[in-house]
Amino acid sequence: MNNETPVTLGLKKSFGFGDRLGLAGPGHLAALKGSDFAGIIAQQSIREMTRTNRTPEQVMKAAQTAIAAADFAQPWGADADHLKCEADVQWTAEAGFCFFTIDPSEHVVNEADDMAEDALKTGVSQLLDNRVFDDASWENAYLDGEWDIGTRKLKFDKESLYRAAVKYGHAVAHCETMAGFIAKHNLNKLYEIEVSVDETDAPTSHLEHLFFALELRRRGVTVVSLAPRFIGQFEKGIDYKGDIKAFESALEDHVAIAKAMGPYKISIHSGSDKFSIYPSIGRICGDLLHVKTAGTSYLEALRVLCRQSPALFKEIIAYSAGRFPEDKASYHISVTDDWVAGLGVIEADEKLFLDEDFGRQLLHVTFGSVLTKGVAADGKPFKEGILNVLEANTDLHAELLEKHLGKHISLLNAG
Repeated sequence: MNNETPVTLGLKKSFGFGDRLGLAGPGHLAALKGSDFAGIIAQQSIREMTRTNRTPEQVMKAAQTAIAAADFAQPWGADADHLKCEADVQWTAEAGFCFFTIDPSEHVVNEADDMAEDALKTGVSQLLDNRVFDDASWENAYLDGEWDIGTRKLKFDKESLYRAAVKYGHAVAHCETMAGFIAKHNLNKLYEIEVSVDETDAPTSHLEHLFFALELRRRGVTVVSLAPRFIGQFEKGIDYKGDIKAFESALEDHVAIAKAMGPYKISIHSGSDKFSIYPSIGRICGDLLHVKTAGTSYLEALRVLCRQSPALFKEIIAYSAGRFPEDKASYHISVTDDWVAGLGVIEADEKLFLDEDFGRQLLHVTFGSVLTKGVAADGKPFKEGILNVLEANTDLHAELLEKHLGKHISLLNAG
């Protein structure tokens, strides 16, 4: 087998390594070495590619270069993440990606959580008008059925069914359409599909998960993994916030649904740095687990910068502080405008900006501006400066990534 070609990984537990700069591969492979996780070595969303001015071909080439240099012999995957339209599918398929994550978030009706009865009925009627369901008998199978998922039995009443249908009906129909595009652009090639339903206003209830899974099955869409939104807070770049026991209980039922309806893996999005719950995730999910990380590797690149080029690191912090009010818009995070405005004299403080929550999130959410717009005092783009420092410190960069991502994998196996 040509090991520079990504392959489908099936139900083997897997770990996704996002690389926003194209130089993290050696550290990622070192973190993976000796573990029982399969690696998704090329992983980037269209959104991230846009924010970093990269192409699917560049993302794939960076992974292949690292794999060849490391003489890496294990099967590996390539995830075209958060795909929303056919053009995204075609572009990434042509670059050789074989794992396609459908993002139907634009089609989710979050307002369904609080709709009154009349509004829900109107919403269901509109689903019929839009041919999301063929006829009014669609609800009978749901209301008459009962699903034993092992941990407990799940049953819909009319209200819970209507809320799920109005909230996710168009989203699951979009998944069917996207699955068709994925098949079209991967003729005679093996591929696998993940569906992401984590970018919603409220956590995914177990009945909502069941509804989505049943609708995917009814529409003939087979998934290798599904990402719910979990209870608690999965903020970017920092540990989990919430009741761990409650999280464990909810996760057990999500995994039970995945076993009963698939089986498929549970995918943990915004999965980096959730150290307090990794043992629970690993224990409860077993092999039915996929974890996605991305921004945490960028922060380890900045750690190299902090140690080897503190002056440039300080410039990037100051620039990020100025960009924060605008760049934070698409993120759910804890760091506030007031905290950023109150930074005062900025120093190359590794602990404050790379180990503590607010500093990490400031740098995390501004990565796109730093890498595509920011310019240092010497007139060179920040991205050029960062890459120069990383290329001059390859061993340190790989060492930091191996330590940090290795901690993720070790804790996932500690449960």
